[in-house]
Amino acid sequence: MSRLIGLVLVLAGVLYPFAVYFGMGHFAPWQFALLLGALWGVRALTSEGRPGGVSMALTAMGFCLLLGLFNSPQLLRWYPVLISCFMLTLFGLSLMRGMPLIERLARLTEPDLPIVAVRYTRQVTRVWCLFFLFNGFVAAALTLWAPLSWWTLYTGLIAYGLMGLLFAGEWIVRQRVRGRA
Repeated sequence: MSRLIGLVLVLAGVLYPFAVYFGMGHFAPWQFALLLGALWGVRALTSEGRPGGVSMALTAMGFCLLLGLFNSPQLLRWYPVLISCFMLTLFGLSLMRGMPLIERLARLTEPDLPIVAVRYTRQVTRVWCLFFLFNGFVAAALTLWAPLSWWTLYTGLIAYGLMGLLFAGEWIVRQRVRGRA
C-alpha cells in the first residue's frame, strides 16, 4: 500500500504542473489542496519509518492547508518548490548523517562497495543537492515573475529533462570511473 501511495504521489507530482495549467479554469485551488492533502495524509499513515516520511508528509499537508484556506491560484505554483526543498533536504541530510542516499541506492545492487565507489557516491549525492537547489530557485523565480505557461513548461517538462540529462551524464561518468578501477 505504501509503495502504491508513493507511486501515486510521484505521478501526481509529474502531472501537477499540467493539472494546474489546464485545471485552473475548472477547479478551485482548495480542490487541488484537498486532493494533494489526502494523498499526503495517506502517505503519512503508511510511511513506515522512512527517512523524513512523516515530517515531509506533515509539511506537505501544512502547505495544502494553507492552499485550502487562502484558495490562492498563486500559491498553487509553490508546490514544485516545496518538492525540490524536500529532495534537497533528503539528499543533504544523508550527507550529514549516516550513509549518503546514492550510496544506499548503489548498495542495493552492490553491497560491498569499494572505497573509491563510496567516495564517488558521496560526490554524486552532492551533485543532486546542487541540482535540487538550482531547480528550487528556478521554480521559485518562475512562480514569482513568469507567466503560468513558462512555469508549466519548466516544472512540467524542462526540469524532468534536466533530471534525465543528469542521470545519463552520471551513468556515463560512472562507466568511466568503473573502467579505471
